[in-house]
Amino acid sequence: MTNLEVIQELYRAFRNKDYHAFLGICTSDLEWIQNEGFPRGATRKGADAVVEEVFKAFNNDWESWSFDIEQYLDAGETIIVIGSYAGCHRLSGKSFRSPAAHVYDISNGKVCRFRQFTDTKVIWDAIN
Repeated sequence: MTNLEVIQELYRAFRNKDYHAFLGICTSDLEWIQNEGFPRGATRKGADAVVEEVFKAFNNDWESWSFDIEQYLDAGETIIVIGSYAGCHRLSGKSFRSPAAHVYDISNGKVCRFRQFTDTKVIWDAIN
């Protein structure tokens, strides 16, 4: 599997809530860095923590949440994904759309680091 295919599989696993597949394509010491100010944003260590504290938590807070991919940029050991978040908050009922970039570092065919870049104010405006 190429590094680009690893990242494409990661998004498939997220969309389908296939956490077993996600765990299989990430290193055990995965570093997952979300923007400061992002809802529940923090740096998490370990793929299990990402599943529990990021993916499953989003299902609790958001009626809908997606990342719509516009472009993949293959830089060898780093894959950059350009797109936008869209969602509807469960309690407020408000929707949003926010451009975003995801940067993945790959080591020996597995994701070892994720970095997120997005406009967090747009997302917070949907929560309040």
